[in-house]
Amino acid sequence: MPVYEYQCTECGEIKEAFQKISDAPLTTCSNCKGSLKKLISQSTFHLKGSGWYVTDYGGAKNQNKEDKTKKNNSKAKEPKTTSKKTTVSKD
Repeated sequence: MPVYEYQCTECGEIKEAFQKISDAPLTTCSNCKGSLKKLISQSTFHLKGSGWYVTDYGGAKNQNKEDKTKKNNSKAKEPKTTSKKTTVSKD
């Protein structure tokens, strides 16, 4: 349920109200019976994970990830050379 903030135009008191989106906005201050105005406050909603513009279409950051992936894939395809050390014993 969203939290809305209201400020009284008479006494300046700020109140928070838990309301449904469909509920009518509050109009009178419980402290002085003045009129209330709805405040715009910062949201705590964050888009996280893949599939959002910031993570998938970030431009230069995404290009760097693609370059690293290509380098890692090309390294994986190269054959690994191992050098065997042989020892010759003198008898």
